[in-house]
Amino acid sequence: MYCHRVVRTMNFTIIDGSYGEGGGQIVRTSVSLSAVTMRPVRIINIRSGRSNPGLRRQHIAGVELIARVVDAEVSGLEVGSTRLEFIPCSRHGGTFSYDIGTAGSISLVLQAVFPALALCPEPSELTLTGGTDVAWSPPIDYMVHVFGHTIRHLGVTVDTKVIRRGHYPRGGGTVRCRVWPTESIHPVHFDGFGNLQSIYGLSHCVRLPRHVAVRQAQAAAEVLQGTLSCPVQIETESYDRKSDPHLGPGSGIVLWAESGSGMRIGSDSLGTRGKPAEQVGREAATSLLSELSTGLAVDSHLCDMLVPYVAMASGVSRIGITRVTSHLKTNLWVTSRFLDADLSLEGSTGTPGLLTVRGVGLSVKE
Repeated sequence: MYCHRVVRTMNFTIIDGSYGEGGGQIVRTSVSLSAVTMRPVRIINIRSGRSNPGLRRQHIAGVELIARVVDAEVSGLEVGSTRLEFIPCSRHGGTFSYDIGTAGSISLVLQAVFPALALCPEPSELTLTGGTDVAWSPPIDYMVHVFGHTIRHLGVTVDTKVIRRGHYPRGGGTVRCRVWPTESIHPVHFDGFGNLQSIYGLSHCVRLPRHVAVRQAQAAAEVLQGTLSCPVQIETESYDRKSDPHLGPGSGIVLWAESGSGMRIGSDSLGTRGKPAEQVGREAATSLLSELSTGLAVDSHLCDMLVPYVAMASGVSRIGITRVTSHLKTNLWVTSRFLDADLSLEGSTGTPGLLTVRGVGLSVKE
């Protein structure tokens, strides 16, 4: 199918893939917003400043899945390509399955596809295979307990279940998600975090001795209980090594703090070969304390993920950010190329900030 109607009536939005960090995030966000707005996009200079420029397999996965959601015509979708054209035709929900391959991040693919599914006319179900806990991406437990919890405030309901974990390099993890669309995205006022009520967490290990998950949890709890006067509850997840269904070893911990107003701030740390379990737990706990110390509502990992939603929302949103990141600035730039939202960021990279967004009011009927 070729979407002649779209090509005739709409111009391509041109995105320079070398902007800012010049990474794969630009590709994911651009294609995601193309699917949201139904505007064709042409991305040039993809990862041109990297030692291995162009698209990698993990970038292609997200584009292919979003293309199914909007029946898109795509050109340039191959490993090493520095130019991509994406032409959306018709947005719809449904049931989708996709194998990212090896340990490609499931979380990053979900980030890219969720905004379009939120405005579909019917619910959707996803089954993704790949990496659930891999470097340089949010762990799947963070997506469940922090991201998924937060976007409910914006009117988007996502139910994500981890069927099997997948770690680098073999992957093989499986995640199932169900997305219920909303008539429109709600604006939010996430200024201050509020009064800290409790801290929760999940420490896991697979194809490793059970004590690894326990030691990660104990080390994190010791740091937190020695600093904060609030309940700390960290669950552990491990398996009998003889019947463990996972393809390779791995471990990690995700923590989240919850306020009396229902806000959540998260942190995480991933186990690697030669890294003591105690160090993994302490890293996650120290990071959480740093995020909480600002008193602001949204952590540095979540802020860039929320940008497309508040730009789509009907009204003004205010978000207090624990630390401004380059990812946030990049997502703001890409979003401004697709949506005529009023985006205002106070604060410089590495410092706390305040994001104010007047959304454009997209709806499921768009």
